[in-house]
Amino acid sequence: MLRKMGEAVARVARKVNETVESGSDTLDLAECKLASFPIGIYKVLRNVTDQIHLITLANNELKSLTSKFMTTFCQLRELRLEGNFLHRLPSEVSTLQHLKAIDLSRNQFHDFPEQLTTLPALETINLEENEIVVS
Repeated sequence: MLRKMGEAVARVARKVNETVESGSDTLDLAECKLASFPIGIYKVLRNVTDQIHLITLANNELKSLTSKFMTTFCQLRELRLEGNFLHRLPSEVSTLQHLKAIDLSRNQFHDFPEQLTTLPALETINLEENEIVVS
């Protein structure tokens, strides 16, 4: 088990370093078994957060995202969070004024995340396969 955890940590570190070194506008941490967004990544990416426009955290084990995540990556255009255990978004999602698309499919939302209605650039919201009940 420790070996698998070590491999997962190494994979995340490798992907973060690739983003920094290549000057990419994309951070892809899909399928990394993340239960939360690693705090150490904020420090590694501190000089490039403004240029990151797409973050993929699909198919992890995320139960929530922090307000720090939203305010740190405020230049995001696309956020892919499908296939996690999310049931709500922090109110700071409203800081993502450039966000055009968010994929929240295959999570555990019971209610539509109303904060998304305040985002002026948002064009696409995917909430398929959640537990949203319309009354």
